[in-house]
Order: sequence, then C-alpha cells, then structure tokens
Amino acid sequence: MATTSQIQSDDRARAMWRRCLGSAFRTSLACTIVGLATLFGPKAFNRQVAFPAFSYVTVVLIVTDATLGDTLHGCWMAVYATVQGVCPAILSLWLIGPERLTATTTSVVVAISGFVVALPENTHLISKRIALGQIVIVYVIAFINGAETEPIMHPIRVAASTALGVAACVLALLLPYPSLAFCEVRENCKLYIENASQRLKLFVKAFSAEDKSSPKALISQAKSLNKTGNKLLHSIKSKQESMKWEIIPTRFFKSHDENPGETLQGLETILRGMENGLENCSEFQVGLLNSELKKDLIGLEEQILNQVKSMSPKNSNEEAELKGNNNKFLQTLHANTIIPSISFKDLPSLFFIFCLKLLQTKSSQAPNNINSPKKKELWSDYNPITINKKRLMPALKCALSLGFAVFFGSIYSKEDGFWSGLPVAISLAASREATFKVANIKAQGTVIGTVYGVIGCFVFEKYVKIRIVSLFPWFIFCSFLRQSKMYGQAGGVSAVIGAVLILGRKNFGTPSDFAIARIVETFIGLTCSIMVDILLQPKRASVLAKVQLTKSLKALHESVGFVDLSFSNKFSFEETTKKLKFEVSELGKFIEEADVEPNFWFLPFHSGGYSKLKASLSKTVDLLLFGSCALKFLENESKAIDGGVWKEAAAKMESDLDVLKDAVCSGIKCFEEVSLVNSIAAVEKEYGKRESAVDLEMGKSGKRYAIQWTEASDDEIKKRIDSFLENLDGLVGCIGEDYLLKNQVILSLSSVVFCMHGILKETREIEKAVKEVVQWENPSCRVDLRDISCKLRALDKSAAV
Repeated sequence: MATTSQIQSDDRARAMWRRCLGSAFRTSLACTIVGLATLFGPKAFNRQVAFPAFSYVTVVLIVTDATLGDTLHGCWMAVYATVQGVCPAILSLWLIGPERLTATTTSVVVAISGFVVALPENTHLISKRIALGQIVIVYVIAFINGAETEPIMHPIRVAASTALGVAACVLALLLPYPSLAFCEVRENCKLYIENASQRLKLFVKAFSAEDKSSPKALISQAKSLNKTGNKLLHSIKSKQESMKWEIIPTRFFKSHDENPGETLQGLETILRGMENGLENCSEFQVGLLNSELKKDLIGLEEQILNQVKSMSPKNSNEEAELKGNNNKFLQTLHANTIIPSISFKDLPSLFFIFCLKLLQTKSSQAPNNINSPKKKELWSDYNPITINKKRLMPALKCALSLGFAVFFGSIYSKEDGFWSGLPVAISLAASREATFKVANIKAQGTVIGTVYGVIGCFVFEKYVKIRIVSLFPWFIFCSFLRQSKMYGQAGGVSAVIGAVLILGRKNFGTPSDFAIARIVETFIGLTCSIMVDILLQPKRASVLAKVQLTKSLKALHESVGFVDLSFSNKFSFEETTKKLKFEVSELGKFIEEADVEPNFWFLPFHSGGYSKLKASLSKTVDLLLFGSCALKFLENESKAIDGGVWKEAAAKMESDLDVLKDAVCSGIKCFEEVSLVNSIAAVEKEYGKRESAVDLEMGKSGKRYAIQWTEASDDEIKKRIDSFLENLDGLVGCIGEDYLLKNQVILSLSSVVFCMHGILKETREIEKAVKEVVQWENPSCRVDLRDISCKLRALDKSAAV
C-alpha cells in the first residue's frame, strides 16, 4: 500500500508534468503563430513585420509560464514599452539622421535612451525589457543600414514586430481554451487547503496523544508537508496580480477572494506557531486535557477544518453559515481549561490553544495582517511615473551595460552588433542579483539553445518549412530547465531564445555561422554587463549580508524593546516588527546571492552559519507576530477588568517580563556590535595601544562594561516566568465568575510570555551562530563575544574622551 509521502510525491510529479507541458504547448503555439505569419505570410505583411526575431523575443518574455491575465497584462506592458522605446526613437532618428550614426554615437544614444527607460520606479520589469529591446533594434539596425533607413517607418516596423508577438501570445492563451489565472489559483488554493487541513489534523492528534512517542512521529509527518505547502502558497501569490486582468471570470465568480494569498499566509503562520508549540511540549495534555475536553477538541477540530476549507474560492460562500457557530466549541474549551495553577510546562499547550483561537478569528486577527500591503489599483504601476533617487545607480548600470555592449559588439561585427545588446536589454533585473551566476547560466542557455537550433537545421535541411515543429520537444525540455536549480528562469529563457531564433526564421545566412556570431556577441554583451556591475557595484554580497545581519539584529532589538503590557507602544511595536520582517527577508536574499558568488581571493562565505541566523531570526519574527496578536486580544480583555486590579497586576507582570526583555536586548545589542567586526586581531591590537587609557576609564566604574550583557541563567528565567504566572493566577482570581474572560486572559498572557521565552531561546541560537561566523572569519583568534563587546565599548568610550 502506497504511503502518504509516496502519493504526495506522485501528485507533485504529475502536477509538474502538467505545468511544464501546458507551458510548452502555449509557448509552442505562440511561436508557431509567429512562424506561420512570417514564413508564409504575404510579402506586404512581412515588409511591415521586418524583425521576426524580436517577435519571438516578445513571445518568450510574455508567454513563458503565463496565464491569460498575464498575457493581457503583457499587452498593456508592450503598448507602454512602445511608447517609451519606439516613439522617442522616431524623433531621435529624424533629428540625428541614420546616415550620421557611428558605433560611438549609436552606443551613446542607446545608453541615454536606456537610462530614461530604466529610471522610473513603478514601470513593470517586462515593460522595461521590451522597451530596451526595441531601442537596441531601432538604433543598431539604423546604424547598420545607414542612409537606407527610414526614420519613421523603421521604428514603426519594430513596433509592428512587437505587436505580432503580443497578438500571438493572446491567441496562444485563448486556444484551444483560455488558461486562466483564476482557475490556477483556485486549484492551488484547493491543494493548499488540503495540505493545511492534513497538517492541522496531525497537530491536533499529536496534541491529544496519550503516549510520548506518537507526538514526535506526527509532528515529523506534518513537517514533511511544509515544503509543498510553501510552494503552493508561493504559486498562489505569484498569480494574484494577473487575476486582476481577468475581469470577466472574476465578475462571474463573485465569491472569489481577490487576495487569497494574504489569508492563506496568515493560516500558514498560525500552523508554524502550532508546530512551534508542539515542539516545546515536554508533556502533552497533562493537567490540561481530560476525556470531556478531548471530545470538545475533536469538535473544535472539525469546525476549524470546515472553516479552513471555506477559505477555498469555490467554498467562500459557505462562510456565512459557519459564522453563527464561530464561538461554540471554543467557549466549551475555554470553560474547561481552568486549571488550579499554571506552570511553566503548560505554556506550550496554552500557546497551541491560542493558535486554535486565532484560526477561529479568521483573517481579522491573522498574524500576517499587520504587514498586509495596501490594495493596488489596476493601472497603479503606470500612472503616474515616479522617480526615486535609489533608481539612479541601477539605471546608470543599465545604460552603461547597454552602451558598451552595443559599442564593442558593433566594432566586432557591424552586421551582428545588435545581438550583443539584445541579451543585456531583455535580461534587465528588478533588483540586485548574483551577477556571475546569472551571466554563466545565460551563456550556457544561449549556447545549448543555439546548438540545438543548428542541429535542428541539419536534421530538417530538406524540410525547411516544417522545421519549426522541432521546437516543441525543446520547449518541453526548457520548461523543466526553468524549474531546475542549475539553470532557473534565466537559463531556460536563454535556451528557448537561442533555438527559436534559428529554427523559426529564414534568410539569416548559414546556421553554423549565425550560431558562432550570436554566441560571440552574447559573450561580449554579458562581459560588458559583468564589468559594469563590478565597477559600479563593487561590494560583494557576503559583505552586504554582514551589514544586513546587523540591520536585522538592530530591528529585533527595537521590536522586543516595545513589548509591554501597558499597550502604550503598540503602534511602534507593529511598525518595528514589520521592519524586522523586511530586514530578515533582505538578509535571505543576500545570503542566497553570497552563496553562489565566486570566492576569487576572498574568504569563502560561511553559508551554514548565516542560514542558521536567518532561520532563528525568522522564528523571532513569527513569535513577535503572535505576541502582537496576543497583546491585541489582551487590550480588549483588560477593559472588562477593574482598572485598579489590572494596573497592579500588569505592573507586577511587567517587571518579570522586563527581565526576559533585558536578557534578549542586551544579548542582541552585543551581537549587533560584534557582527560588524572584520578582524578580532585588529581590535586586540587597537586595544593594546590604548590599554592604559581604557583601563583608566574602565576603572572609574568597575564593572561598567562587563554588565552590559545581561545573561540570565535558565533557573533565573524560569523563576521569573513562574513569578509571572503566579501574578497571572492572582489576576485571574480577581476577575470573578466570568470563566470565559478568565480563560481568554490566561491564553493571551501565557502566549505573551511563551513568545518572549521563545525569543530568548532563539537569541541563544543566534549567539552560537554569530560566534560560529566570527570564528570562521578569524580562525587564528579565540572568540569570546562578551570580551569583544566589552573591548569595543571601552575603545569607543576612550576615543570619545
């Protein structure tokens, strides 16, 4: 009998085959339409669509892994790109005169035009790529043809070639039936809900298990489903923008949520919290669950599962039916969770129940909602055009890369000069990327695609009119290539373009000669791009990861500092938590880039240590999000408690909470300082030079620097948490006979202290990882974070004096 993991593995394989075959079919159909139109179309039509190569490029840019919404969006982007690329080119060619163009003036005009296109902040990336490609084709072909170029009709023919590619994309996504983003999102939502429901069942089963071995096995089984769930969630989010362009299907399915990704992301965060709570349970259900409560828990599980399933688009109309019974099972659970005295070992179990409560409150209190972006209008990417000074450097890099690529490509071969600029234009990146890795996979993709094209020409030498058919198996192969870690999107797209430019055209010369010329020109363009990137962006990703780590630690320090029971800093707490999430996300990007950049003569990047830091920081983000939700609940619940009673109890619990906060903040501050140290030996040397002044300064306040890091022992932390829980018991005893309010307060406050204790545990993991990274960078020195921190502060103080 097949196991669950085997069934899921088979399902994933089938899903990948369907996705890749579907993408290959649509791409093949679009390229076939372009090929039939340009190879067999009337001469008058072919005179206007004079650049079929760019039609193919447009197809690949728009239709790759696209839905109908993506393609309709691509139509608008192509129109917008033509306004940016072709329209100014008509005026430029008319003013300059094509006969006056030289390799130098052409590269300068291309660079200036590229800078103007790349500078706006809110222009879509594909729109920029199409516009830059048009610019290269217009100016370089005008330079090649000289006086024979028509200043007005030549750019218009480039626009016509673009329009053919766009029209082919639309037809390919409509025939034989529309490929809708809505349907894809609905299917992925259904799969994700099934995945989340299965994990929820396993978590509840582990929570109510009576033996000690079952929970670990069930948690492990649930963890194996995490990767699939995250992939489905990523796929859902990636198609939400294209759903806005599918107006008719969205109107037809009125119950459809326009932003299911945010709701499901909140669900995913809650599931991670439940997993965290279970992993910290040393004793399941002891003192907390009895036979009656287990029945209630099963009922609660069923209701929550129904509610989770209602998040699926096709079931969203069932939400109203569930709303009436929203609190029934949870109230029963609350009424039975009163225990004589809450202990430290009960915190994970109470946090697990708090997560169940969050699941019932739906998206209104979901942990992710404090970071929800504002809803964007359909045309917001294009009106108005905004320019940010941060875009100056990327725009300058784009301009110089294009200019040098066109210049050196034209010097090498005037007739093929545009092939050096075109790869640079259509591979413009939205943000910083791993330059060497991307250039390498683009070069490899171009070579293997071009070689396939040459082989295809040889095989179909006697059947020129049908050789475009040989592209279909190549598109299938490239669809899998794009899914691979080795080549990714950039390598797969380059391989597609490399083959289609040979097999989809005619009258371009000998295939082998064209292949060699294009490979050389592509190499020239990528080399120029790499050199400009190195000159204008000399900082290595490993250095930026180091700086970003410091920013993340600083954001964590600020966020934890705003945790309090007075609710006076709730806005600052939410803002700093949002900032921390952003900084940790940026850290992950730099780690990925640094992991694949070449070492050269530099110290290899310690990806293992940084990955541990990223994992711990991500857990602190989740814990702070849960803490924020608990404080929101607590703020409402405290209004039902007598003001004097609440203030007195809150002050006592705040003092216990401050010990945990100080332990976290002092440690994080130390790591923040030490993480920026490039050389411990340099610190020791500087300390030795100023030792007398430093000793004199340190002697004035004895242990002034030694106590900066409050490192509380496990016993002290447990003592403080026990004190917190004793004060919580006292508060609950003063509430009266309102059992529901009592248990709501218990859940909220126990979740706050659980999250703070979890952050403290992750702080200790961060300490180990920081020490590991610093030791890696200073192999000949003994690493003592406390000692280094004290010396750094002493040096700063003595320098200030």
